Amino acid sequence: MTNSGFTFALSSLSFDEEYRPADNTRITTNFANLARGTSRQENLRNTLAMIDHRFNALMHWDNPTGDRYALELTIVSAALRTGKDAEPFPLIEILHTVVIDRTRGERTDGMVGNNFSSYVRDYDFSVVLPDHFKAGGSGAPEGFGDLHGNLFKQFLGSGAYRDRFRKAPVICLSVSSKEVYHRTANTHPILGVEYRTDRSSATDAYFAKMGMTVRYFMPPHGVAPLAFYHIGDLVSEYTNLELASTIATMETFQKIYRPEIYNANSVAAEHYRPSLTYQDYSLTRILYDREERSRLAARQGKFAEEHVIKPHGAALRRWSATCGL
Repeated sequence: MTNSGFTFALSSLSFDEEYRPADNTRITTNFANLARGTSRQENLRNTLAMIDHRFNALMHWDNPTGDRYALELTIVSAALRTGKDAEPFPLIEILHTVVIDRTRGERTDGMVGNNFSSYVRDYDFSVVLPDHFKAGGSGAPEGFGDLHGNLFKQFLGSGAYRDRFRKAPVICLSVSSKEVYHRTANTHPILGVEYRTDRSSATDAYFAKMGMTVRYFMPPHGVAPLAFYHIGDLVSEYTNLELASTIATMETFQKIYRPEIYNANSVAAEHYRPSLTYQDYSLTRILYDREERSRLAARQGKFAEEHVIKPHGAALRRWSATCGL
């Protein structure tokens, strides 16, 4: 229970070879896309193998055969109830990793967060922002992301989150094709070489309203930097196992969805601008229709408008306007 009277309920679903999206899962999530069509099980099997191989490559010490570890992934869905008698509605999906150490026979918590899916964010970027531009606006509309940011912070402060997870989430996303990233001399054994950019992207500003800052790192043997959105100190507050689990999971998804950037045949330059039109890249063995996903994203925003914003938006905005007072 939170001070607002909001309650959050968590549910979990294993992401494994048998995974089938739940009825309330967003249709554009990384994991739901892979579990579609006749190749669903092969897609899932190959994706999980890629994740494990990448994790073992990062955690290579005392691991001579490169198969000491496996990752177990769980999709965690958060539903919000705005009052005692209100119907809960889906709000957020994140991914939780657990590291299996086959040598020691141990299970260790990995990272929570990783992938991030949100119905309100779908609405903001697929409905609010396009409508703002159609009306002749520029930049982001006033208050853009405020409601989403306040809901996210409320979720992290809830008993449902704190009772289950010890640390704040880290969200790992692709870098933006609109920005230039500059390599620095700073290097971390797991995160890799750090990149910086001269300005904040629209995504950076949106995540800032969630209380998150961003750093960019190109992991060892990677070809492009990843964006790590976090709360607190990314380097000192998370273990190598936790950081490696995020990289292995999310870099694998990016190789599938953005091979032009993350499965390119050359390494990011010192001053690097990602491009989805880059042609010198390799494809994975995993089938994926990016054009279909783009179409589904627009539908998802409309779904969020009909099922979340229209029935609950007024109450949520009233709460958001006063939650910091």
